[in-house]
Amino acid sequence: MSSQANAAVTSLWEGGRSPYAVNSKKFGMWLFVVSDALTFSALLMAYTYLRVSTPNWPTPFHFSPSIVFSSIMTFVLLSSSLTMVMGVHTMNHGNRKATVGWILATMAGGLAFVVLHLREWLNLINNEHITIFGNPMDVPLFGGTFFTLTGLHMTHVICGVIYLGIIAAGVGRGKFKAEDVEVSGLYWHFVDLVWMFIFPLVYLMSARI
Repeated sequence: MSSQANAAVTSLWEGGRSPYAVNSKKFGMWLFVVSDALTFSALLMAYTYLRVSTPNWPTPFHFSPSIVFSSIMTFVLLSSSLTMVMGVHTMNHGNRKATVGWILATMAGGLAFVVLHLREWLNLINNEHITIFGNPMDVPLFGGTFFTLTGLHMTHVICGVIYLGIIAAGVGRGKFKAEDVEVSGLYWHFVDLVWMFIFPLVYLMSARI
């Protein structure tokens, strides 16, 4: 093929870069996010079906402390998404010190979420006597679905905090690049997005008015 023909072909890709040449790390994270989204979608649909089809479904979430705590947890996660965005932004501009600071702030938000969530669990277990195996309302599926769904999400948050800690340490040593911070941001935003579904479907739908 002549040089003119080659130039014509590459111009279709705006400079010769194929749109399918996706970074392997980002592509792998997107595959994980999609597969994990299917898992959470199935759990959320199962929970919602049980909630709607069970007339005596428990409503143990009082305004205080359950709804108050879960609202604060939502605010904390939304704030951590913002700090993660700032971390990606500063890393793209080559400011590693600021990036580490923003990632640490994101980790602090994740840890605060876990602490608040554990306090909410203890409130349900100690005061409402709800466990994964049963509850006073005699609807055993409530405890099983609630603790499985929220526990799986909290596990993702804990793993995310550990993941961000590794990224922050690497960025501080000059090891990781901007794409690594961006990939970790994809994971964190996904975890936050899942909570945006759990909060209304689990807590608000079962609030005690």
